[in-house]
Amino acid sequence: MRNLSILGTGKYVPNRRVTNDDLAQFIETSDEWISSRTGIRARHITETENTIDLALEAAKLAIEDSGVKKEDIDLVVVATVTPENTFPAAANVIQAKLGLGHVMAFDLNAACSGFVYTMDVVSKMMQTGAFKNALIVGSETLTKYIDWTDRNTCVLFGDGAGAAIIGDGDGEIIDCISHSMGDTDDLLIGEGVPLKDINDQSSPQVGFIQMKGREVFKFATTHLPKAVLEICEKNNVNLEDIDAFVCHQANERIIESAAKKLGVSMEKMFVNISEYGNTSAASVPIALDDALKQGAVKKGDLVCMVAFGGGLTWSSALVRL
Repeated sequence: MRNLSILGTGKYVPNRRVTNDDLAQFIETSDEWISSRTGIRARHITETENTIDLALEAAKLAIEDSGVKKEDIDLVVVATVTPENTFPAAANVIQAKLGLGHVMAFDLNAACSGFVYTMDVVSKMMQTGAFKNALIVGSETLTKYIDWTDRNTCVLFGDGAGAAIIGDGDGEIIDCISHSMGDTDDLLIGEGVPLKDINDQSSPQVGFIQMKGREVFKFATTHLPKAVLEICEKNNVNLEDIDAFVCHQANERIIESAAKKLGVSMEKMFVNISEYGNTSAASVPIALDDALKQGAVKKGDLVCMVAFGGGLTWSSALVRL
């Protein structure tokens, strides 16, 4: 078995920072209403940049951080639910813009679980020996996809990208586990662009993110701790041996609930949702990069990454940095 490791990370968010007070200028809400329910105080919103632009900047920083030469990267996977186009994939365009040559590249859609799902898929692909180094990215421009008149959803989301390089190193991607439970009740959906009717070629309109908040909260508070326990039990790891938990940043109350159910101190739960909001597939890699750059986690630490999202999906990973 190869000793696959996270060799470097990077993150990028748009310059425009929008606070809760800013939102209160055009929708019926307040900083207290948002922050008390979610822990969110601000989010970054793209103005001219698209998902690929954010992903590209995060990728460049991850490559620089890793010390891996671009010509040694032979696999690119981007987790996103907000690509500019159905095809080519965001990964295809990033591969070309980085000048990586004709390497394998594709997108993965697992919503907010996307980055951890991608780590699961890519690490298993790399164990075959077919690939040397992989660039994995979570990138989203969710603010282009929300109904700004719906205060129950528009206050939650932000834009951003996070990336990592995976290759042989001193750390270890110990294990990843991913699950799906088909959302037949439309608890959390991103309305798509309907295909045109052969008899009506007018341009269809993109829909919005639709969420049944109470049900999604219940799903998340149930499956986040379950995902942690499953991967720990499978790998004979005690919760007290984990140095830090890097969770999907959807709602700080969900993370607090998980910590309580697991009997883990919130000091071990890295939280940065106050600055970014929910950035979907970009959430975990942004949090991981922040945790590393801020010294909240360090080389040699055992980290559990866990995410949940539309699909419905959930995924966890145990990583020795």
